[in-house]
Amino acid sequence: MRPAAWHPATYLQFADERSRPFVDLTSRVGASRPCRVVDLGCGPGQLTATLADRWPEAEIVGVDNSEEMISSARQYSSGGLSFSVADIRNWRPQEPVDVIISNAALQWVPEHRSLLPRLADGLAPDGWLAFQVPGNFGEPSHRLLRECAADPRFSGHCRDVEVPDASGPETYLADLVTLGFRVDAWETTYLHLLTGQDAVFRWISGTGARPVLQALPEPLRAEFEREYKELLNRAYPPRSYGTVLPFRRVFVVAQKVAEPAPDLSAA
Repeated sequence: MRPAAWHPATYLQFADERSRPFVDLTSRVGASRPCRVVDLGCGPGQLTATLADRWPEAEIVGVDNSEEMISSARQYSSGGLSFSVADIRNWRPQEPVDVIISNAALQWVPEHRSLLPRLADGLAPDGWLAFQVPGNFGEPSHRLLRECAADPRFSGHCRDVEVPDASGPETYLADLVTLGFRVDAWETTYLHLLTGQDAVFRWISGTGARPVLQALPEPLRAEFEREYKELLNRAYPPRSYGTVLPFRRVFVVAQKVAEPAPDLSAA
């Protein structure tokens, strides 16, 4: 699959709405004074910077495979907060980490559930793994995107683009319990109230539709965008108070259960 570039300015158009799941996720992490924290898929870094406010004594590293995102994120570097370019699929900590966070990133990693054992191995005893992924891939925004991309006019360019995907909370719970975690898993559907023209298109063009749009050459891209916008505006009709975008997200916060100390009384 061909990776598409990220554009921080486009992504940050709806920064307030995109930040709320991060806050809801990290608020359930019970680590009090972690030494090492990693944010996998940190994006433009403004949310990672809030972790430095919460844990000022920790070494915090934001990791992303996008040069554009990390270039933007480095404006927040200071003290124990730093950023680096790396692919989540290949990332490994040099020493055990107390908290691993991943906010709306794992859905871009094919077969990302297979990474969970390695992430578990990278945690210190009693360490925390917290991640959030979209659970809305069956909604009109994505269904219409797939239908448009399958049109013969566009399909030849869209055949090998990245396709995000994720599982439900019960699946991740089972995975992590099996790995020896105490797990809190849930889902939430946010009702984002978006303003402005073609609001849902502007939202998804910075995330889910990004690979398809970048794969299309002009003038096909303009033709695709025009038709996709029309379909989105029918599926999510603008109201006098704005456009409502229902957005389901899946959350997992898990703490690694430290192995009990060996019983030496019988030795």
